[in-house]
Amino acid sequence: MKTKYLALLGILAASLVPFSQAQVPVFKVTPQQSTVKFYVKSSVALAGDFKKWNAALTFTSTDVTSGSLDIEIQAASVDSGSGMKDDKLKSKDFFDVNQNPLITFKSTKIVQTGPTTFDVPGTFTIRGVSKPETLSLTVSGVGTGSGSIKGTMAFDRKQYGMNSGIPFIKIADRVEVNVDIFAKRVSGPPVALKKF
Repeated sequence: MKTKYLALLGILAASLVPFSQAQVPVFKVTPQQSTVKFYVKSSVALAGDFKKWNAALTFTSTDVTSGSLDIEIQAASVDSGSGMKDDKLKSKDFFDVNQNPLITFKSTKIVQTGPTTFDVPGTFTIRGVSKPETLSLTVSGVGTGSGSIKGTMAFDRKQYGMNSGIPFIKIADRVEVNVDIFAKRVSGPPVALKKF
């Protein structure tokens, strides 16, 4: 009797998993069509991107506020177009990649601020220091199931212990991180957005 009961539970569990997954929007991020870049105002151009990173856009229901956007960047993959600048950025004065190989953003919620705009507050961690920051996003392709998520987050590098400069280059404290992420809904219903 117990064996039959366990077998029945197994069948029920197997049949419920796809059903429950089908009730939430499931998105896939395409890194090949996406970029994570940075820009710092300086006396010499200081901008670039990260070659290795991944992002996940997940929802626990169709409500947009149930979503989360998490980004994980390999700090050593920084590419400013200059080997000297890259080496300095990877050093303990800046990213400290040997001790802290990852730069992460873990969102705490998604707040819709307009028909295609969203604020995503979360925890930003760089060189082992974590602080609350907000990523402001604009989404194209709303309602189509796929599109580009473009956003900017700015932070003060000195609040994260990056107090040094780069020899012969004057750099500002404010750093801009720009994301352009292409995401496509691969299963589940569409996300329910607020009407404005």
